[in-house]
Amino acid sequence: MHTEDNPWKKLSERLVYENQWIRVDEHEVINPTGGKGIYGKVSFKGLAVGIIPIDDEQNTWLVGQYRYTLDEYSWEIPMGAVPTKETYEDGALRELKEETGLIADKLDFLCKIHTSNSVTDEAGMVFVAKGLTQGETEFDETEDIQVKKLPFSEALKMVMNGEITDSLSVAGILKYARINNL
Repeated sequence: MHTEDNPWKKLSERLVYENQWIRVDEHEVINPTGGKGIYGKVSFKGLAVGIIPIDDEQNTWLVGQYRYTLDEYSWEIPMGAVPTKETYEDGALRELKEETGLIADKLDFLCKIHTSNSVTDEAGMVFVAKGLTQGETEFDETEDIQVKKLPFSEALKMVMNGEITDSLSVAGILKYARINNL
């Protein structure tokens, strides 16, 4: 029987690992079918934001970088972690400036996604940035980023042929394309 009520019962919780970015907890649980087990949960200490910058000619900007966790190069929309003391919008504008040098006059909410809801409670917000002015990038010390300006239609093709696989990027690009009949 399906219900929207929580069928899980948490018996205990313990911290397994923590650093400045994440916290990993292990939960002892009774699962929906009544069996005992453990469940690992990763919680992020920042909020995830992604930004799709769009200019008047329907160009966008992607950032490329080698992702240590994947052991591969990744093309993505500009994105980053927003400290909990900062709003999603302020963080999105900051990350856009840091990674592309772009300053936006307008920021519109596009979508919310759960990045990997079987292991983390992380929610990511995607915004569309318009009214763009080019400035200087301000990369973090861990970032070796390549910035690429291209027609939005090319970014959409990169999603469709599997060149862009990041969840915030895929969701945001597909939703923007659908809303705008692209």
